[in-house]
Amino acid sequence: MKLSQNAIRVLEARYLRRDSNRRIIETPEELFQRVAKSIAYTELLLGKPKETTYWEEQFFGMLSSLDFLPNSPTLMNAGTPLGQLSACFVLPVEDTMEDIFEAIKQMALIQRTGGGTGFSFSRLRPKGSVVASTGGESSGPVSFMKIFDCATEYIKQGGKRRGANMGVLRVDHPDIMEFITAKLEEGTLRNFNLSVGITDHFMEALKKDTKYELINPQTKKTVRKVKAKEVFDKITESAWASGDPGLLFLDTINKKHPLCEIGEIEATNPCGELPLLPYESCNLGSINLSNMVEEKDNKTSIDWEKLKGTVHKAVRFLDNVIEVNRFPLPQTESVTKNNRKIGLGVMGFAEMLIKLGIPYDSEKAVKTAERVMSFIHQEAVKTSMELAEERGVFPNWHRSTHFREKRKMRNATVTSIAPTGTISIIAGTTSGIEPMFALAYRRTHVLENQSLVEINPIFLDYLREYGLYSDTLVEELVEKGTLKDVKGIPEYLKSLFVTALEIPYEQHIKIQAAFQKYVDNSVSKTINMPEEATVEDVRRAYLLAYELGCKGITVFRYGSRREQVLELGAKEEVFEKEYFSKCDPHACKL
Repeated sequence: MKLSQNAIRVLEARYLRRDSNRRIIETPEELFQRVAKSIAYTELLLGKPKETTYWEEQFFGMLSSLDFLPNSPTLMNAGTPLGQLSACFVLPVEDTMEDIFEAIKQMALIQRTGGGTGFSFSRLRPKGSVVASTGGESSGPVSFMKIFDCATEYIKQGGKRRGANMGVLRVDHPDIMEFITAKLEEGTLRNFNLSVGITDHFMEALKKDTKYELINPQTKKTVRKVKAKEVFDKITESAWASGDPGLLFLDTINKKHPLCEIGEIEATNPCGELPLLPYESCNLGSINLSNMVEEKDNKTSIDWEKLKGTVHKAVRFLDNVIEVNRFPLPQTESVTKNNRKIGLGVMGFAEMLIKLGIPYDSEKAVKTAERVMSFIHQEAVKTSMELAEERGVFPNWHRSTHFREKRKMRNATVTSIAPTGTISIIAGTTSGIEPMFALAYRRTHVLENQSLVEINPIFLDYLREYGLYSDTLVEELVEKGTLKDVKGIPEYLKSLFVTALEIPYEQHIKIQAAFQKYVDNSVSKTINMPEEATVEDVRRAYLLAYELGCKGITVFRYGSRREQVLELGAKEEVFEKEYFSKCDPHACKL
């Protein structure tokens, strides 16, 4: 097990156990042993005591080799008294004061154990509506969102990280304009990501340049009609200016939901990769694709056998999590166990492409995305079917599309693409399906009040292989973050190590859509845009995502916020003190 300096810092800050005096009492190896042992305990619970040790060894090998890592709550809480292992939750918000504050309480209970929460505020009556019990007027969904946001501000997830929320409002809610512009003032709703719930009806009105209805969710009556273009223009202008709101394509999601008979999906988890029913939760895990590459006869290719074996172990691992999980709410335990959704995804996709010699902004990258995710989904479904034979189908199976298609499944869904923010740092690879943001950059908000400085180790290896490495070149890279204006670098390397802001938004979306074809849930992907991108670019990106079948889209124009998680270049005191003094770039995998 080879961990980078940044990985160790993240593990120490968030994951390794501490005693009552806050002293670390666990090594990374012991963390993986703790998690493997806890999750393998399911075998004993399900009447397979002889297999418990075998699966504990299999899970430990998969974790310690960094071939697969589960979501953060599982790493933090498995084998501990807290025992809450899921990352993603959606809670309902109904239109009474009692229900609103009950949702806030439930949010607090979930977030303190490490989970993120998503809400649709579309059922709340619009601003100015009469409140029968008092004769007063409702202040509307956005005002109540600020109460949720304030509560989140003072909750740390699992005592380790700030809470996170997703707020959704349907495009046909009368307060949609206020929602769209809610985050234009920086610092407002800082613990929320926002998405407008888009319907096919709205998109049709937009296409025809006609009006559509805004409907009071309480009375179900049309309040007024507005031009779809005016609303869409405001969405794209706000997203250009602040990164919010994104779009959630509700009809696309519900048409493909295997449990549409049970209920309608209205919201997702904070990063958008899990559209969930009210009170539903899901646990995630990601395969490190960078480790799924092999070299034979001087040729580099995908190791399909290793990938297959990892998928099979990972699906069993994630199904086991549901059995040993300690749910924060009884409603969540009931819904989750009835549907048994899991979300197996990937990280290190960009590094895999580099190792295969494929530029991220090429058609071959799109084809590779489809091929890899198709294989993962196929093997994940196969494993879930095998688990169904061994353990039984999920309880709501007879109300699902799987039943109608005569496919016995242990899990209603099996795949999802998460952003893998911190676990990709632990694994020492690129996050999710994102390209490299830069070859050198600062990452904030991972460790409180600290920056993590990262420089791509594979690129340093390539520089040495091509005889180009020099301290001067590294210094220039540190300052600029990309190869775009660096002289003396072969075009092949520039194309292979292309970074997020150099890639056209169309290619970002094509990669997302390629993965979405073979993902049951959804895909978390940021459509990065350079600072000079226009509102028209955002508009076209949103339309393309809908046309290509994405379930949602988030764009971020570099520099549109004073505070942003990733910043180009790392030429600052923290870099010089902490990177060069503690880490040999050649020996330390960052």
